[in-house]
Amino acid sequence: MKKSAPLILSALALAASGAFAANEPVIGLITKTETNPFFVKMKEGATAEAKKMAAKLLTASGKKDGDTASQIAAIENMTARGAKTILITSSGDAILPAVKKAQEKGVQVIALDSPFDGADALFATDNYKAGELIGQYAKAALGGKPAKIAMLDLFPGHPVGAQRHNGFMKGFGLQANDAKSNELSKTAETVCAADTDGNQAKGQTAMETCLQKDPAINVVYTINEPAAAGAYNALKKAGKEKGVLIVSVDGGCAGVADVGKGVIAATSQQYPLKMAAMGVAAGVEYAKGGKKASGYVDTGVTLIAGKPVAGVDSKDVKTGTDLCWGKK
Repeated sequence: MKKSAPLILSALALAASGAFAANEPVIGLITKTETNPFFVKMKEGATAEAKKMAAKLLTASGKKDGDTASQIAAIENMTARGAKTILITSSGDAILPAVKKAQEKGVQVIALDSPFDGADALFATDNYKAGELIGQYAKAALGGKPAKIAMLDLFPGHPVGAQRHNGFMKGFGLQANDAKSNELSKTAETVCAADTDGNQAKGQTAMETCLQKDPAINVVYTINEPAAAGAYNALKKAGKEKGVLIVSVDGGCAGVADVGKGVIAATSQQYPLKMAAMGVAAGVEYAKGGKKASGYVDTGVTLIAGKPVAGVDSKDVKTGTDLCWGKK
């Protein structure tokens, strides 16, 4: 009997350990890709918060922006593995039936960054405001010159792409759809529009196409900083990088560095780590107390500019570097 006592104690310890693990909140994070620095930082924020709050974090991503098939598979897998909350940066509305099925099984689904119908809550940048800020900056920096604008967008129908695009138009003082519309506004000043998928190579190709259409373009709106870097490469290749104003959204460290170099005139900085950390905290609260998150939570946006312009509130590159995400 004495020899078996340690075995009994060991078995009890294992049982207790198993019971603790069973009560551990399980939270899933599904991003659009695993390579974009924005989503890398989001994963870092979720991982740190899960460790801090003693939660188990499951992660998955699409192969590229728009890969809803991988996101659907991840929703189903995480639900089967006991996730009580799933945080998603949606790649498209094709995920909606899978989201609804998960919710029917008691899973809280929170949208991060990209809104979609049926999410229990949204933690995100005000993307319309982000667009407005760079639109206001571009208008002021142009100094009254007639505008010829190239719009380098994400892809059709995505709410984040539409909100940034239409917000920019409003900020520039042009006719624009409101924040609820997924239709992209067009005016005579927008002489070219092209999709980039938020990709540097496609951003360069899109800018080359726009320059062929109108070589006198003097303002370039870009959906994000990789697309902005591609646009600059095309302008430099054509010998037109001087005198063309590029504005963007993201606030990653590479993008802020490009603001410092004069590649990008200004960018609206957002905070992915904060989005993910807040999402994990909401997931733990739901798992422990049953209280679901609801509504929209604005995670903030700041205009970072290389040169300040009168009438537009902005912060300098040093501030942007202190708050940026990705490799410095």
